[in-house]
Parts: sequence; C-alpha cells; structure tokens
Amino acid sequence: MARDPDTIEREIEKARDALASTLDELGTKASPKRLADNAKSSLQTTLDQPKVKYPLIGAGVLIGLLLVRKLLR
Repeated sequence: MARDPDTIEREIEKARDALASTLDELGTKASPKRLADNAKSSLQTTLDQPKVKYPLIGAGVLIGLLLVRKLLR
C-alpha cells in the first residue's frame, strides 16, 4: 500500500515542527539561568519557614558567641 509523496512530505513537516517545538521547550527548561533562579527561590522559600529559620539563627548566634569567647581568651 504505497502512500502519496505529498502526504509523506506533510507528515515529515509536522514531525519536524513538533520536534523543533519540543527542543525549544527543553532548551528553555534546561537553561542554567532558569535552573539557578528555581534553586534560589526554592532555597528562599525553605529558609523563610520558621522551623528552619530560627534554628539557623540560633546556630549562628552560638557560633558567634564561641568565636568571641575564643578571641577573648
């Protein structure tokens, strides 16, 4: 069952356009700037949570006090 060459050409063009669109989407999603921005916003969201924020502040204060104590010796 042979197919019409024009039909085959149209199908190839459709497949090519779909592939180009998919590659453009992948390029956008895998952009290093976009990945960095996503990581930054995710980290900021995590650090804004009180159950993470306050223990980190406490650890920072403790380290600061230990450093001051060591310098005063």
